[in-house]
Amino acid sequence: MLLFLLLVHFLSGSTCSELLSRQKRVWIIDSFEIEEEHRGPFPYFLGKVDIDRQYSIYFDLYGQGVDEEPFDVLSINKKKGEISVHKPVDYEKWDKLKLRFEAKKGDMTIDTRLGIEIKIRDINDNPPRFNRDLYEITVDEKLTQGASLLTVWAHDIDKLDSPNSTFHYNIKSVFPKSPDTEFFVNKNGLISFKGCLDYDVANEITVVVEAIDHGDKVQLSSATTVLIHIEDSNNHLPIITGQTGSGKVKEDEFGTSPLKIHVTDKDSPHSKAWKVKYTIHNDDEGNFKIETDPETNDGILTVVKPINYEEKTTRELMISVENEAPYFFCKVKQKTANDLWQIETNKDGKHPGGNDQPVSTNVVIEVEDVNDPPEFEVTVKKAKLHENAPIGTWVSKVTAVDPDFGSGKDFLYKIGEDPAGWMKIDPNTGNITTIQTCDRESPHVVDSVYTLLLHAVDKGDPPMTGTATLHIHLVDENDNLPRPEVEFVDVCMSDGPTTTNISASDADADPYGGPFRFELLGNVEGKWKLDLSYGFTAGLVKELNVQAGFHTLELKISDLQGQYGVYSLNVTVCTCSVTRNCRSRSSPTTAGWGAAGIAFLSLVLLLALLLVAFGLSCNKEHQQM
Repeated sequence: MLLFLLLVHFLSGSTCSELLSRQKRVWIIDSFEIEEEHRGPFPYFLGKVDIDRQYSIYFDLYGQGVDEEPFDVLSINKKKGEISVHKPVDYEKWDKLKLRFEAKKGDMTIDTRLGIEIKIRDINDNPPRFNRDLYEITVDEKLTQGASLLTVWAHDIDKLDSPNSTFHYNIKSVFPKSPDTEFFVNKNGLISFKGCLDYDVANEITVVVEAIDHGDKVQLSSATTVLIHIEDSNNHLPIITGQTGSGKVKEDEFGTSPLKIHVTDKDSPHSKAWKVKYTIHNDDEGNFKIETDPETNDGILTVVKPINYEEKTTRELMISVENEAPYFFCKVKQKTANDLWQIETNKDGKHPGGNDQPVSTNVVIEVEDVNDPPEFEVTVKKAKLHENAPIGTWVSKVTAVDPDFGSGKDFLYKIGEDPAGWMKIDPNTGNITTIQTCDRESPHVVDSVYTLLLHAVDKGDPPMTGTATLHIHLVDENDNLPRPEVEFVDVCMSDGPTTTNISASDADADPYGGPFRFELLGNVEGKWKLDLSYGFTAGLVKELNVQAGFHTLELKISDLQGQYGVYSLNVTVCTCSVTRNCRSRSSPTTAGWGAAGIAFLSLVLLLALLLVAFGLSCNKEHQQM
């Protein structure tokens, strides 16, 4: 469609009379249009431009389709004004061509200049195209009819809002087909279904969707594939097929599996619809657990808490089984043309017929008697004993019983651990007495407590042992004197009195230990005294009358009960420069003599060894003679 657009330009040099003259003349320009993708033959005549002049006119054409893209589509006869088309034009690339028309006089000056547009008439040469060749989706088998599956999308690049670019969607094919399922697509490309999905009929469905345009002469179309994967839901209940195993367990044994429950399920293996979970009923004591074998779906019954044969010789259990996924079923009752179908399905995972009880079976576990160890009535017992108590002092008594039927008291008491070897136990009565004097300050006593490990050993086959612990609290006695923590003290010379701390300790506990009373004995007036003489530490004060050298002081230390010890305290007084340790100080002369003395002794030792060797050699020669 070629339309006359506008008069672009008059020559700027035209006079007013010339303009008035041109207004009286006739310019004839037809409306032209080019059909898209014209098949030719080329060139073909499009139209003619007529301008009424009294002189010769020459025509030129410029712009799109001539000397601009798309090149060489149009040409004009310079003398006649006839426009020709030389090749087809694609509407989807060029919906119109903008050109500039010029009419020139014989001297090639411009007589007339016009801007024109040639419209391209669209034809239906493009089908609607889907944005994807393949759509894929996974849905649950129990998806309800009418639910949205997915939306396909197509686009037609023909002229917008024309029949050529308008299209609709259609379900072209479904494979495999099922009488209980029908797919449909709406005008927006949304795909849904009627009826019931059935994994057992088809676990994968291929739906071909086409888009068909509304062209007048010809309708074009394209198709895409929708691949729907069906995920199996639980529409088959598990069936118990049997059990294997001894069904027996020894008392007091745990971690063993006396029984396996076997089931079968027609749902997809290893899916939640196939996997089962077991539940134990009538196990009030919590002796058992049951776990699912992930490969076989078997239920493995395991003892997790020891069972006492003397309480009950058998255990009757009910074991139920159900799938991990809730049960589901769907059935088509009636089909309708325009609406969703009438279907029957369950709600909230209820079973058909309203029976919500899972499949179950009863099992009997037989408990086998074994030799039980004797049991102490009190497994952790406490007793009290004064340290230094006489040998043979009674400490405590323990009592055990044997829980086995008919065993009576057929066991003996023994001491399992006695770190210091202080105790003995009567094997028949369980009485515990001392066989040595007990010392609270022993390294075997922790926080005044001495610990015994006791056994009661029966005569079964094999013999079994019960264990108890006896914690003996040793009552402290004042059997240790307080002592100074050091016997050697260094004191520095100074212009005034100096103080050195003296600390004491006592192995006995309160009230037989500190704080202590310190006292200096002998003639120490004006030389030594104690500052803060009561406590755990006293201050030894050197007064001005003490000379450098070694001094021995008598120090008396008393505990809270008045018991005391007298100790020699060796004090070295020296002039301190860097260190307060007087004993580490030595003169260069003394150090040198020490080195020389060592060298002399080494020489004497070497000479002695040589003399011994010489004597042995002479003795050997004398014997040979």
